[in-house]
Amino acid sequence: MTSRTDAVVTAVPHAGPNPPARPAPTPSSGSPYLTGADAHAPARPTPSPLPPRRLRAAIIAMAIGGFAIGTTEFATMGLLPQMATTLGVSVPAAGQLISAYALGVVIGAPLIVVVAARLERKQLLVLLAVAIALGNAFSALAPEFGSMAVSRFVAGLPHGAYFGVASLIAATLAPAGRRARAVSQVMLGLTIATMIGVPLSTALGQWAGWRSAYAVVVIVALAAVAAIWRFVPALPRPAGQRASARGELRAFRHAQVWFTLGIAAVGFGGMFAVYSYIGEIVPEVLGLSIGAVPLILAVFGTGMTVGTMIAGRLADRSVMGTAIAGLAGMAVLLAGFALTAHWAVVGIIGLFAIATISQFLGPSLQTRLLDSSPDAPSLAAALHHSALNIGNAVGAWVGGLVLAAGLGYLAPAWAGSVLAVGGLVIALIAVGAQRRADAAGRG
Repeated sequence: MTSRTDAVVTAVPHAGPNPPARPAPTPSSGSPYLTGADAHAPARPTPSPLPPRRLRAAIIAMAIGGFAIGTTEFATMGLLPQMATTLGVSVPAAGQLISAYALGVVIGAPLIVVVAARLERKQLLVLLAVAIALGNAFSALAPEFGSMAVSRFVAGLPHGAYFGVASLIAATLAPAGRRARAVSQVMLGLTIATMIGVPLSTALGQWAGWRSAYAVVVIVALAAVAAIWRFVPALPRPAGQRASARGELRAFRHAQVWFTLGIAAVGFGGMFAVYSYIGEIVPEVLGLSIGAVPLILAVFGTGMTVGTMIAGRLADRSVMGTAIAGLAGMAVLLAGFALTAHWAVVGIIGLFAIATISQFLGPSLQTRLLDSSPDAPSLAAALHHSALNIGNAVGAWVGGLVLAAGLGYLAPAWAGSVLAVGGLVIALIAVGAQRRADAAGRG
């Protein structure tokens, strides 16, 4: 079978003139959409291997930045009442700060990667971590609502580009057969933030004022700057490979890039249809006190962390298989939650399971984007987080529509199940399109 060029294979040249060929895929490998991302890669130059300890340190350094991003993105949701009071607006109006951040992510991810296409990737990652610190410093100091909205937009700009570049570096440095796992370990920073950083920063913000939560994010982001500078190796491009804004825009030429972004924007919205309204679901459906909301958020974050850890291993075996399993599982679990959440214990278990299975999409789709655009992997990887934030907005919007229609607090779960099915349909269409393209190539 003719193989496609692997996504990030030439980021660091092999030391010798004749790089060793990688083993041919076994007959059972099948389609690259049903096996690991590396299963069909051709013989290629490989990155100079890092010692395992150094590779682990590099991934942890990049994950620290992910922790800062996850904390600033989600802590705002828990501090909206305090922020509304201080800034002199209503809680619904303060909710626009969440939208401002999401808009910054959607715009910033492709814009920054295209504009900074010629920068060496480690240098770009350091600059992005600095930008995260500055955006949150502005948020901590903003005197009124208008400047706060601008600050949240600015804070969101480096989000997608950071994860895109960090994922690309991790996939480049990882040994063959462990690329998706390395990507998932970088993304663990974000999911651990939902488990630990968000509840703690929310509690700190309630005790010492909401500005203190953003101040903590600044400190964590600066720690990421230092760690990346110290532990992440530079990745010079090999001779003859040139980067440019026009080159990165080639990512938009690939149909599979659009399919993958569609899966993320629609399918991932299923999880956000419920997550966005946990504050209402906990007292109104589970029958618990409002004080239990931080605990349920921690349970949800724990599920996301567990799911990310599992997903990396599964995606190294089957990229699209893992994504399809995640979408199908979300559809079933969201419908099951809608049917059983009136029993508090069952509902909490359901939320944990939804959070876990939803994370099957992150590492698998991120790796899929890297593979779908070998000539412009940086932009493709960054677009993943733009799509996820579109999914965030779509899920919250659809959930809000069914609530406004008076369909009850379980309606967002039903709506989320429909969104997951929509993502599954796109995924199956993508698999069929790729199989036809492969068949045409062999012919």
